[in-house]
Amino acid sequence: MVDPASTQARLSELASQVLDRCRTLGASQAELALSEDAGLSVGVRLGEVETIEYTRDHGLSLTVYFGQRKASASTADLDPASIQATIDQACAIARHTEDDACAGLADAALMAREFPDFDLWHPLPMDADAAIQRALACEAAGRDADRRIANSEGANAAHGHSISVYANSHGFIGAECGTSHSLSLSLIAGEGEQMQRDYWYDAHCHQGLLQSPEEIGRRAAQRTVARLSPRPAPTGSFPVLFSAEVARSLIGHLLGAVSGGALYRRASFLLDHLGKPVLPRGIDLIERPHLVRGHRSAAFDAEGVATRESALVRDGVLERYVLGSYSARKLGLESTANAGGVHNLQISTGTDDMAALIRGMGRGLLVTELMGQGVNTITGDYSRGAAGFWVENGEIAFPVDEATIAGNLKDMLLGIEAVGADVDTRSHVLTGSILIGRMMVAGGE
Repeated sequence: MVDPASTQARLSELASQVLDRCRTLGASQAELALSEDAGLSVGVRLGEVETIEYTRDHGLSLTVYFGQRKASASTADLDPASIQATIDQACAIARHTEDDACAGLADAALMAREFPDFDLWHPLPMDADAAIQRALACEAAGRDADRRIANSEGANAAHGHSISVYANSHGFIGAECGTSHSLSLSLIAGEGEQMQRDYWYDAHCHQGLLQSPEEIGRRAAQRTVARLSPRPAPTGSFPVLFSAEVARSLIGHLLGAVSGGALYRRASFLLDHLGKPVLPRGIDLIERPHLVRGHRSAAFDAEGVATRESALVRDGVLERYVLGSYSARKLGLESTANAGGVHNLQISTGTDDMAALIRGMGRGLLVTELMGQGVNTITGDYSRGAAGFWVENGEIAFPVDEATIAGNLKDMLLGIEAVGADVDTRSHVLTGSILIGRMMVAGGE
């Protein structure tokens, strides 16, 4: 079993050596990330093993600054000769790039100084036989759950670990380690042109916290057979309920619109919205980077800046943007410790589960799957294919597999009427189902 402490110590020593070499070659600043990853993934289908894959990867990503000139290089080979070649290439490129007034490391005063344990390290031996048994049990439970299950696209069991170090010429060195475990199953129900496919999965840093293989199998089967005999949705303006697993895409669009890159390029439908409503009153979006066993818990961001709990949206009002140091300088602001993205974003939820939200919506569309990429991040125009279930009189009436939902993201976000208590914990964006009061639904009726 890998010892993360000794690996981190070795990578930290190597990071210091690389920074020294960059300084010797004339770099005024430098930063790097070193990582070692390993994993096992097995796939089974119809009771037979299809794939067994072991992975073991190393990597160095290096950025050097010669004054305001910047260049980056990377290698997947940590052999001394490859590392030196990577350093030489980065320095050579930097000497010929243009000055950028916003280039440079994040401010030294913002570097993390405390490194709490988030309990993210729960490794398992790379035991293919054990992983195969979990995948086989999952698929068997799904295939046996309903006689209408006609076929399987297979089950996959995977686990792995990652150990990394980020360092820069401020003297900052930060180490992280974590494990990942997942199990998934995809099934097919029906025959011929009436076939329907669906899936289920679970993911966590600790295998013991996953749903059992049998639970995942049964859930995949239930979701698959529920989609049989679909009908067209009516066309018109109706309430739309996004199930939790697709609702986080709405939060993702908001995040993209308030991220620094979109803002300084003026490519966002939420330009100049700081201090303005972007969600209904009563809804908060809080970043919680220090959650124990959180999917993206971290003491520092991709530039070493200390993370902290803070509101992105408070009572519906946008309180800050999502910034790394470069985008912050472009906007005349300060980094929000979001180089590399957000860490565990939670939306405030109500007390109703999905069943209660369905009863409350009366007549409309429950969306469980989204297709296509019809989102204009500049204007906010939104048009995507959708599948799910039509709701009549507060009850699911029939499945829908071909519908189009459309609106404008600014109006959609402000039009949220409820957020369910059924939070999907399999992502770093933690949200329940989201009910939007009105959207255009285009079906076949």
